[in-house]
Amino acid sequence: MKAARWHKARDIRIDEIDEPDAGPGQVKIRVGWTGICGSDLHEYLAGPIFVPVSAPHPVSKDVAPIVMGHEFSGVVEAVGEGVTRVRPGDRVVVEPILACGTCAPCLHGKYNVCDNLGFHGLSGGGGGFAPFTVVGERWVHPMPEGLSLEQGALVEPAAVALHAVRISPLRAGDTAAVFGAGPIGLLLIEALRAAGAAAIHVVELSGQRGAKALELGATSVINPAEVAPAERIRELTGGGVEVAFEVTGVPAVLQQCIDATRYEGEVVVVSIWEKEAAFQPNTVVLKERSLKGTIAYRDVFPAVLDLMTRGFFPAEKLVTKKIALADLVEEGFEALVREKTQIKILVEPGA
Repeated sequence: MKAARWHKARDIRIDEIDEPDAGPGQVKIRVGWTGICGSDLHEYLAGPIFVPVSAPHPVSKDVAPIVMGHEFSGVVEAVGEGVTRVRPGDRVVVEPILACGTCAPCLHGKYNVCDNLGFHGLSGGGGGFAPFTVVGERWVHPMPEGLSLEQGALVEPAAVALHAVRISPLRAGDTAAVFGAGPIGLLLIEALRAAGAAAIHVVELSGQRGAKALELGATSVINPAEVAPAERIRELTGGGVEVAFEVTGVPAVLQQCIDATRYEGEVVVVSIWEKEAAFQPNTVVLKERSLKGTIAYRDVFPAVLDLMTRGFFPAEKLVTKKIALADLVEEGFEALVREKTQIKILVEPGA
């Protein structure tokens, strides 16, 4: 079968590989749709980050080249011995975590901060940029009736957003700022609405993405090329927001996020970074602010699926293009680099 594999930065190839089979405890999935994630783009432009290159990943046992694609939905093709939660024909989404199960975080249920954390479709084990992939039964979630497979491909990035809001101190009626209106930033707006945020102030350079933020429920959009964003947010909120979410990975933005929060405010860093970022620690110390990181998600996929049945995280407002696997690099990755009008591009691996 054809599959998109990462060989090195700026080198993703459509290779011919063997079709996988489901072993004991595993589920074979016919992939329906797979989204291109910001993490995929980081690997394409500046990887390796999660891709194992010098040694096999401790969980997947794979080393580059690896099949990419971790935001996907599909239909169960076959199940291995012992699988009871799903059966052939079921529509499913995959929580693409690779966790060892034996380190201290895993033993305490915090599998998303596993000492050996990896991702199916980034760290080996197969991936969604292929017609078929195989995952452990634990990571498969049946889809509710009424949700399309296209909607299912948004569950993984929506889980990133919802988990970030859940681990923040935000409460119903609080104010929030979102720095960056890319796919995760836009999904954060939806997650914040679901959590009862009273106001959501978005900082974004792109006019098109800013307009989309307003469409999804942002209270205001601030263009940092026109006004100092932290100062403007403090003006709008009478001193700053309770929580600011950093979703750009741009070093200068981290300090802006800190400055946009009120006393005892918190910054939640959602981005994956390609380089270091500096900030003035006194801006945290003198206002007793907090700085927290978040990675992926845990125990949140069922909640995302439930929110989707109630209209949150709508695919029709977030998906801007659908392409075939053969067009992944030029019409997918390169399009995301050059076209800020693109939000979420879905790939149909079997097309």
